[in-house]
Amino acid sequence: METVTTMNSASKLSLILCLVLPITAQAQDSPYVDLLSRDIKALSDDRAQGLLSGSGLGYALAAELNGYPGPTHVLELAEELELSDQQIQRTQRLFDAMSAEAKRLGRELVEAEAELNDAFASGRTDARRITRLTTEAARIDGELRATHLRAHIEMLPILTQHQAQVYQVLRGYTDGEEMDHSKHGMDH
Repeated sequence: METVTTMNSASKLSLILCLVLPITAQAQDSPYVDLLSRDIKALSDDRAQGLLSGSGLGYALAAELNGYPGPTHVLELAEELELSDQQIQRTQRLFDAMSAEAKRLGRELVEAEAELNDAFASGRTDARRITRLTTEAARIDGELRATHLRAHIEMLPILTQHQAQVYQVLRGYTDGEEMDHSKHGMDH
């Protein structure tokens, strides 16, 4: 009888180890482990820096990839696009306004994400507060995206049709074949 009891104890130990070891191994393989050191868990340091600096962060891809140049890249390509002094000045003003608004909204978004993070970190939150905080973060994020998209809309009329086409080639979006910009309302 003693041997059976010992076997049962050994079997129980084996069973426990079989159940616990995979859970332990799985926890070590979590893709989120490296994120624990972040100040704001939902924001990488690079993304937070991008938001604070007014970077595009892909917010205007709908415009950029559909033939609406962005002021940042137009300024970078000013020489290749053969921009006039007036075009450079108008583009710079557009960029400065967009950048100032993007930095303001980026700061607000980082603060909103920090508040959301703190709500969970403190352990004192509820569904209503989380709904309010996430709704506010989403509103700011939407305004930020619209800021970047509007700059692309406002950029296109500053360029000639030829410059807009050259921009597309320089950015690698087309091989230089004739593009129809009539859908963009370009008159020049």
